[in-house]
Amino acid sequence: MTASFGAPPSEDGEFGVGTTPESLRHWLRQHRIEEIDCAIPDIAGVARGKTMPAEKFVKLDAVHLPISIFHQTITGDYVGFEEDGQQLYAESDLMMVPDLSTIRPAPWASSPTAQVIHDARWQSGAPVEIAPRNVLKHITELYDKEGWRPVVAPEIEFYLTKTNPDPDYPLEPPMGRSGRPGAGRQAYSLGAVDEYDKIVDDIYEFAERQYLKIDTIIHEGGAAQLEINLLHGDPVDLADQVFLFKRTIREAAFTHGCYATFMAKPLANEPGSAMHIHQSIVDAKTGQNIFTLESGEPSPLFFNFIAGQQTCLPAAMCLIAPYVNSYRRLVPNSAAPINVEWGYDNRSAGLRVPISPPAARRVETRLAGADSNPYLAIAASLACGYIGMKSALEPRPAVVGNAYQNRRQLPRGLLEALTEFEHSSPLHDILGQRFCHVYLALKRSEFEEFMRVISPWEREHLLLSV
Repeated sequence: MTASFGAPPSEDGEFGVGTTPESLRHWLRQHRIEEIDCAIPDIAGVARGKTMPAEKFVKLDAVHLPISIFHQTITGDYVGFEEDGQQLYAESDLMMVPDLSTIRPAPWASSPTAQVIHDARWQSGAPVEIAPRNVLKHITELYDKEGWRPVVAPEIEFYLTKTNPDPDYPLEPPMGRSGRPGAGRQAYSLGAVDEYDKIVDDIYEFAERQYLKIDTIIHEGGAAQLEINLLHGDPVDLADQVFLFKRTIREAAFTHGCYATFMAKPLANEPGSAMHIHQSIVDAKTGQNIFTLESGEPSPLFFNFIAGQQTCLPAAMCLIAPYVNSYRRLVPNSAAPINVEWGYDNRSAGLRVPISPPAARRVETRLAGADSNPYLAIAASLACGYIGMKSALEPRPAVVGNAYQNRRQLPRGLLEALTEFEHSSPLHDILGQRFCHVYLALKRSEFEEFMRVISPWEREHLLLSV
């Protein structure tokens, strides 16, 4: 039996929970919740935390976890303690403080379960500087101080694949309802989406029961590659939604005996998967888009924002393309950018200005991979735009035609990206020195571990030829 949630969320997004133990207990009993997943996104965007009985959750002010959850690589190794001033076996506990505005069901659970995203705080109550959700909150606070409010809308691409118990074998698209595996080059095909209609139906159902609002679902250019577009809103709320959507989509796929993967480049001869981020900035008092003048023309701040992204995003690539696999997506003529040129409705550019009325003028950053942590990807993109607006930077002229013909301006691989990030003082200053040092240590450790793996290409071409 799964949880059934009848009451819609209130205007402030609290889902009718309230903020007192009594109101929370009433809400949990009303919906017959038995367990709570206490979740916190780690550096990779993986959900860490604890599961506990609902009654115990009501009695707690916070859940305690070791700081090491933010020192784990994607493979599970612990690194970065020296950079953080910690020792592995003498580490401090942190507090996971629940954000009740994020409470939602886990519709796939075998018993009625709710999930709650938590914030990481030190015992003093101060935010943990290396926690990705806190990094994003810090960036939005910088905007708040200027009287600005960022608005974002992510688009998430992912692949459905057959189950793959042996990682030595390549991934394959799953069988569709026609009895054939998914085919590539089917962008925007309704028939291609219908091949996996049962999975898509479950994604819609799971999303509805979690009050996650989907704008559209489309088929992308890869074999069994889908894209979900989310409605625009507050950056932290949208990052929360992407965090929850990834789990939701994986669980929907598991239900039908296949995988959903957010790897940036899971299939060798198919396009990669991105997380495009649409961004606009509004005046916090008036709600007016500051990218547009009263005349309807683009404002200086609009161009400053673009210039900031052109200037700083190459150094932020390790945050939005965080793995060695991420850079396999960033190749010419594959619907992925290789530079930070910008253009009007130009999908070959790294920064696209979509067709829109003046009130909805926005910048679409097309660099981030679907494998990125949504909190860090959105934080990095907004941070770059913020630097541009505060420094009154000027962009290069808009590119016309095929931007792939322009020179590559992005790092070619993770190690190069880490070097650029290490030497970017503006990004360290705005994202936080402590976070940046730990992040660099984690990613360098992952790269060194990757270099210990001998690939099939090496065995095929070098074994008997050199």
